[in-house]
Amino acid sequence: MAANSAYLSHPFKTSVISSSLAIAMGLSLAPQAMADDSELANIERLEVHGQQTENRNTLGSAENLLKGQGVDFSEAGGVSALPILNGMMGDRIKVLVDGADITASCANQMNPPLSYISANQITTAEVIAGVSPVSAGGDNIAGVIKVSSLNPKFGESDSIKWNSGDISTGYRSVSDTLLLGTNATVASKNISLSYQGAYEDANSYKDGNGDKVIDTLYRAQNHALTAAWHDDTQQVAIKLTHQNIPFQGFANQYMDMTDNKSYGALARYQLKLDDDGEFSAQFNWHGVKHEMGFFTPEKTGKMPMNTEGDDYSYQLHWRLPMGDDSTLLVGQEFYSYQLDDVWPAVPGTMMAPNDYININDGERRRAAVYGEWQQDLSPSWWLSAGVRFEYVTTNTGEVQAYSDMPMMGMPNMDAAAAQAFNEMDRERNDDLIDATLLARYQLSANQQLEFGLARKNRAPNLYERYSWGRGTMATTMIGWYGDGNGYVGNPDLKPETAHTLSAAYKYNGDSWQVSTTAWYTTVTDYIDAEVIGSFNRTSSADGKRNILQFTNLDANLYGARFNALYQFAETSTGKWQVLGKVNVTRGERDEGNEPLYQIKPLQTELALQHQLGNWENSLSWQWVATKDRVDDRRLENETDSYSLLNLNSSMKWQDLTVTFAVNNLFDSYYELPLGGVSVAEFKADNTNGFNQIAGAGRSFELSASYAF
Repeated sequence: MAANSAYLSHPFKTSVISSSLAIAMGLSLAPQAMADDSELANIERLEVHGQQTENRNTLGSAENLLKGQGVDFSEAGGVSALPILNGMMGDRIKVLVDGADITASCANQMNPPLSYISANQITTAEVIAGVSPVSAGGDNIAGVIKVSSLNPKFGESDSIKWNSGDISTGYRSVSDTLLLGTNATVASKNISLSYQGAYEDANSYKDGNGDKVIDTLYRAQNHALTAAWHDDTQQVAIKLTHQNIPFQGFANQYMDMTDNKSYGALARYQLKLDDDGEFSAQFNWHGVKHEMGFFTPEKTGKMPMNTEGDDYSYQLHWRLPMGDDSTLLVGQEFYSYQLDDVWPAVPGTMMAPNDYININDGERRRAAVYGEWQQDLSPSWWLSAGVRFEYVTTNTGEVQAYSDMPMMGMPNMDAAAAQAFNEMDRERNDDLIDATLLARYQLSANQQLEFGLARKNRAPNLYERYSWGRGTMATTMIGWYGDGNGYVGNPDLKPETAHTLSAAYKYNGDSWQVSTTAWYTTVTDYIDAEVIGSFNRTSSADGKRNILQFTNLDANLYGARFNALYQFAETSTGKWQVLGKVNVTRGERDEGNEPLYQIKPLQTELALQHQLGNWENSLSWQWVATKDRVDDRRLENETDSYSLLNLNSSMKWQDLTVTFAVNNLFDSYYELPLGGVSVAEFKADNTNGFNQIAGAGRSFELSASYAF
C-alpha cells in the first residue's frame, strides 16, 4: 500500500492497479458514477470512502463494503467471514490492512485480516482479482484486497484545531443488532491526530421461516489512534490499534470464539524524490491472543483452545519515473509470523492429563523483492510487466497429545502421530516466482480493451503443513471450510502455482456504462484434500463426516462477469437508472473434472436506482441459481435457487444522513450456498444430519450519521 501512496492522493490516476482490477473482475458500476462526467474515463480504480456522510454503507464489518465491489464471502462468524475471489478463499487472497499483512491465528481462521477493521474506519478499498501486479503483494494466487484507514488529514492553521468528525448509529431487526461508530480528527498544517472506533452487538438472526439460526450471535469493537506529521517533501505516520471480541458464535464450526484481543502498531515514512519519484518505508507489528470454547446454550461443550500469534514485517518501496512515458517500481519486503496453539487439558475427561500442543513455536517467514515496469507505448497502448521473488521458510517445534496411553482399550492415534511428527525434520523452504504482464488498448475515448497474463504462487500456511492430529476430535478442530469434516496437515505440501489469463472490455457512454470480464486460471499443486477416513457420532447415515488430509492436485477455475448501468431518464422527478449484473464461476479438479468446494452458482442482480438531490433510492432483485455442482469429498450440500428483493433509501440533510433499508423484503427462506453446514444445529439435534446454514430473513434496518 505504501508504494502506491501517490495514487491514493489521486484516486482516479491511471495505474497498474487500476488496469489489473478491470482486467480481473470488471467494475461494480455505482449509481454515483453517472453523476460526475469527469470520472467516466477513469473509473478503473475501485475506492470506497469510509465516512458515513460519503458512503451509505459504513457500519458493521468490512464485508459490507467489499460485497459491493464483487467480493463473495464464505459465511462464518458475524465479523469473520472469509473473502472469495474467482472461486478461491482464505489465504489464497492476500488481504492487506493499511499495508500490513495480518495472519489468521486460529485453526478455523476465526480471526481473518478483515475482522480487524470495521467499515466506518475504511477510507479506501481496492480489490484486485486474478492478475494482480507484483507490486500489489505476493504469496497469493486469487488476488489482493487492500483496505486502508491510514489517511491523515491536515488543517490550514499553525496551531492544532478541530478538523472533522462524525458519529453514526444503526439497528438491524433480524438480529436485534446495535451498531456504533465514530471518527474524529484534530490537526494543524503539519500535525494530525485522529481516533476511529466501532462497536457492534448482535443476537442470533432469524431465517425466512422465523426460526432462529442458532449460534450466530457476536460482539466486537475496534479502535485506532493515528498521529502524523508532514512537510512539503515527507510524511511520518504512526498508528496504534486494538480489538476486543469477547464472544462470536460460529454455527458452522465445532468451536466458538470466547475471546479475541489484539494490539497493533504501524509506522510509515514517505518521501518525495526528485523527478516526481517516491520512497516509502513501513514497519508493522500485530499481536493477538485468541481463545476458543463455548459461551452460549445455543451450542454447548467443554473444551478450551488458546492461540497466540505475532506478525512482524517491513516494506521498502520506490517509485522511480524513467522519463516522461515510463515508471519503475521496486521493492524489498520481509514478513515474520510466529504462532503457538495449545489446547489446555480438561481434568476428568479424555482430554487429559496433558495439554494438547497443536503448533509449538511455529514460524513462517517470507523475504521478497520485486521490480515492475510501466510504459506508455503510444497514446493508445499502455503496458506493465513485473517479476517478484519470495523465499518462504516454515518450521515448528515438538508437539504432544493429551495422553500417551491407549484410549478406552484402543490405540492412541494422536500419541502415535505426535511421536512420528516429533521425529521428522519439520523445516520446509519454498521459492516463489511471480510474473505479470498487463496491457491496455484505448479503442476510442469511451472504449477500452484490457488483457492480463500472470503466474502467481502461494506457499502452504502453518495449519496446512503442521496439523498433525489423527483422532476424530483433533482433526475436527482443524479447518476453515465450515463443512463439519476433520483435517490433517501434510508437511510435504508444495506451493500452489496459478497461471491466469484474463480479458476485459469497457464502454463509458453518456447513458450507458458496460464492462465485461472473462478469466481462466489453471493451478498446479492446488492444495485440496483427500479422504483418509470417516466418522459418525450418530446411528444415522446422515451423521457421517470425512477425515481428510491436505494434498496437492491440479485444478482449473474460470468465469465471467458482466455489469451494465443505463440512465434512462433525468427529469424534474430526478435521475433514473437501471443496473444489471451477471456473475458465473466454475471450478473443478483437473482429474475427473470433479467440482471444487464452495464454488458459487450463477448469480444475477437487477436494480432500479433513483436520485433526486440528496435523496437516493434503490430497489434491487437478486437471483442465485441452484447449486448442484458440489464437492463429494467434503460431503458438500446442494442448495436450491432463490431470489431476494431489497429496498434502500438514503437522505442527506446538511450534516445529517439517514438511511432506511428493508433487506429480504418478502421474508424468503433460502440456504447460503457458501455458508457451510450448521454444526450448532447438529449438536442440538443430530437426527437430521448436517443441514446447510439458512440465510437471514426480512430485516428492517435504520442508520443515522452526523458529521461535525
